[in-house]
Amino acid sequence: MRGGPPILSWEMTVLFLIAAGGVAGLAGALLGVGGGVVLVPVLVLGFKLPVEEAVPASLMCVVASSCAAAASYVDKRMSDIRLGLTLELATVMGALIGGLVAVYIAPAMVAVVFGLFALYVGLQLLLVRSPQEEPVQGTYTPVNYPLGVSGSFVAGGLSALLGVGGGPLKVPLMSYGMRVPFKVASATSSLMIGVTGAASVASYAWRGHLKLALVSPLIVGVLAGAHGGSRLMPYVSTSLLKKLFAGLLLVVAVQMLWKGGEGLWPSIWK
Repeated sequence: MRGGPPILSWEMTVLFLIAAGGVAGLAGALLGVGGGVVLVPVLVLGFKLPVEEAVPASLMCVVASSCAAAASYVDKRMSDIRLGLTLELATVMGALIGGLVAVYIAPAMVAVVFGLFALYVGLQLLLVRSPQEEPVQGTYTPVNYPLGVSGSFVAGGLSALLGVGGGPLKVPLMSYGMRVPFKVASATSSLMIGVTGAASVASYAWRGHLKLALVSPLIVGVLAGAHGGSRLMPYVSTSLLKKLFAGLLLVVAVQMLWKGGEGLWPSIWK
């Protein structure tokens, strides 16, 4: 349409924000990623918001998604609370440091590195088949805690820098690096990302980038979607969840590589 996109009324904008939050909450609860990977591109590309406003809004929705989903997972004994508390200490430290140094690190370079990681893990989930059935909750023992702690620290920093909640890194870290069953890793990640998001969003709120008028309708949708996703997840097969997670990671990889490329190419050609 010539002359620019049509301007939506405030009522229609609120409805679209609620719908976007619902999709993000559903995906976040099912896959343990908080929904930030859905909301940030939707807010930036679809609603034309600056990144400094989209990221804290996404992080607030990550907190809401975690509160809605984690309660259900804990009640169903799907979350590994001991593992989650151990890793979350490192994650919060990473989130606090990431929020403080965000203004000094080139987001384009961070986006490229994260995009390459997401591409690798997504392809591995799609192409590498597990040789045996995963153990169920209570019949496994997490291994490689040093890797889990250091990886959680990095996940916290990425959460603050990119507003993705750290879930795209935490779930494969626990599932592949620590040999935690995939559903348990997703449920435990849902428990952890709320604390991570709260620690990350604090620095943005302090700088005045958190817009409550934007966040309120998003949270309404996120709470509804996360509640539905947490009730649905126990009945979805692990293989399907892995495929959905792989697809989400590939979408994230494309988004992050595109975002990073846009920021890096001008400096390369100067």
